[in-house]
Amino acid sequence: MLKKILYAAIAVLVLLQFYRPERNQAEGPFPQDAGQLYPMNTTVSGALKRACYDCHSNQTTYPWYASLQPVGIWLQRHIDEGKEHLNFNEFGSYPASEQQEYLEEIVEVIKEGEMPLKSYTLIHKDAVLTTEEVAAISKWCQANKTTIPETGTETSEQESKE
Repeated sequence: MLKKILYAAIAVLVLLQFYRPERNQAEGPFPQDAGQLYPMNTTVSGALKRACYDCHSNQTTYPWYASLQPVGIWLQRHIDEGKEHLNFNEFGSYPASEQQEYLEEIVEVIKEGEMPLKSYTLIHKDAVLTTEEVAAISKWCQANKTTIPETGTETSEQESKE
């Protein structure tokens, strides 16, 4: 009985290798990218691309083990969830109020160490943000938050057009 279960598990793993989730590797340029709209210095740009963009952009750099299933399926689910929550490449397409909220949330989650995820930094040691990078990203977020139109501006502009 144990042999049958083992053979069945091996067969399922082998069959899973034929399933390939769609890769998150869109071609640029991305004119709505946060870095295009709100210029970043090299510290901020490098840190965000190294620690955030794999899950929060349209361009994931996949590790070799992403080709092994079910790991690839699990990774793709994380990427899809990350992009659903925040996509840096599409930042400019969000309403002004959401952009402001995202900038606030970025500061909060990196200062509290919630992002990047521990499960990500466990394998990607280079994605761990230094104290200086957290400070630089926070400063960038705070500075750019003030350049975005106030919450409700898009509504009042829309009403004046009608």
